[in-house]
Amino acid sequence: MINVSNLKKSFDTVDALKDISFNIQQGECYGLLGPNGAGKTTTISIMSTMLEANEGDVSIAGYDLKKNPLECKKNIGVVTQEIALYDELSGYDNLLFWGGLYNIPKLELKAGINEILSLLGMEDRKHDKVKTYSGGMKRRINIASALLHRPKVLFMDEPTVSIDPQSRNLIFEVVEKLHKEGMTIVYTTHYMEEAERLCDRIGIIDHGEIIAQGTLDELKTSGSMKETLVITFANLTDERYNLTENNWNDHQRFDDTIHFYSMNIQGDLAKIILKCNEVGLDITNIDIRKINLETIFLSLTGKQLRDL
Repeated sequence: MINVSNLKKSFDTVDALKDISFNIQQGECYGLLGPNGAGKTTTISIMSTMLEANEGDVSIAGYDLKKNPLECKKNIGVVTQEIALYDELSGYDNLLFWGGLYNIPKLELKAGINEILSLLGMEDRKHDKVKTYSGGMKRRINIASALLHRPKVLFMDEPTVSIDPQSRNLIFEVVEKLHKEGMTIVYTTHYMEEAERLCDRIGIIDHGEIIAQGTLDELKTSGSMKETLVITFANLTDERYNLTENNWNDHQRFDDTIHFYSMNIQGDLAKIILKCNEVGLDITNIDIRKINLETIFLSLTGKQLRDL
């Protein structure tokens, strides 16, 4: 359904995308996971024809993006980070306006609006002005506008940023329903749990490069992934940290916390605690983390997922 090949994009002296490639199958939910500034929005903007790449090729639903941008646009719906709605109009009238741009017949459009508003839990507020909506409600109308023409592909760029938990959970349910019905979805996020819940395959992007991709199980088994023992201390000074540093080959310090990585956490736990006690470190919390996207990201990048 989507082929991205050798995509490059620069802004002045900054290389936003560095020769990235990936394929997305029809009906697949593909997650682009990475910190803010990693290149997720740039990738989505190029794929949705809002930004032109310096190099590389994209095809959507069999159409080359450079040669047939209009055909590509007909097949995609785009949910941007920025909410594009008219505050003085109602949610319903906003959707009438956006639907008119797709040249959808009026009767068909009205029926489609009511169906989508019901799906997004906004039917009872559809005639209220957008300026009276919460951030989560505005986000739902924004999503509705991308679905009016029944696209084959839906791009969702950080759709749950800065919204209430109720709207966030409803968006998850909508994405899962659309996915189950066979829609191809490209979902960008810097929240690990969203990618784990929603996506068939995940591409981890950082500094404009795809550093790993595959199913969650494939990512877990790629390389020698380790479990993480996270210990927080009340008195982790540089001096005390240096006393423990040479005892463990694989660990990292984050402020008052040390992450110990091991193939056998249960076996190493007692040894680590004993050594910490020997050097006078006061433990305030212990957390054992199984292999998940967080530990995968740490293993691949050597740092925690940034939120800059």
